[in-house]
Formats: sequence, structure tokens, C-alpha cells
Amino acid sequence: MGSIEFEVSEKVFLKVAPIKRVLRFGKKGKLRPRFIGPFEILDKIGNVAYRPALPPRLSTVHNVFHVSMLRKYVHDPEYVISYDSLEVQKDLTYEETPLEIIEKKTHALRNKEIAMVKIRWKNHEVEKATWE
Repeated sequence: MGSIEFEVSEKVFLKVAPIKRVLRFGKKGKLRPRFIGPFEILDKIGNVAYRPALPPRLSTVHNVFHVSMLRKYVHDPEYVISYDSLEVQKDLTYEETPLEIIEKKTHALRNKEIAMVKIRWKNHEVEKATWE
């Protein structure tokens, strides 16, 4: 079974994960992990680790990553967020904060009603708003 491999000078995306302040009914955030980049591969370290060229803004992040944290560079502006506005932590997480309530509704169950709001999150477009 073949594993994913990258070549030196190939471009890759780096996976980052949102951490929300709001937990929905004890479940973790449902926004999927996002990717930042692209970054050029400088070195291959062993069989499954790579060192990409990170900008000075990400100097606090350890610069060697397992292959599972990298994705091949394919231009798709909807899937990639700009790291210029992100406060990426050492563990490759960033805080996801709500910007505004776009819409309100009431969800009717058999015995009760649940008030819900549609929230636009910082670092995401209106199309990526979620119901909370």
C-alpha cells in the first residue's frame, strides 16, 4: 500500500483546526479543518515528515510536519483561509469567534421548541455560517 509522498520544492497546504468558544450540546465544533498555504517543501525528514518554508508570522509553530498534516497544493480559494488574519497557535489551532447573528428561527420538536441563530464566524464567508 503506497503512502503519500511529496517532493522537495513541491507546494503543500498545512492543516489547521478551528477551536470555538461555543460548544453545541456537548459536541465539538462542526466546522471542518481548514488549510493554510501554499508552502514550499524544503526538506524531507525520514519517510513521513517534511519541513515546509513557513513565513515569519508562523515562527512559533514547529516547522516539521507529519504527512497527515499536509495536503497537495491544488488551487481552491473556497477551501483555504488566509493565515495573515489568523492567530495560529503552536499546536496549529486558531480561535473561531462569532462576528454576527445573521438569522434567527425556532426549531419545533414534539414537546419543546429550540431557539436557533445563524452565526457568521470570523475568518469565514457568509456562505459558511452555521446554525447554533
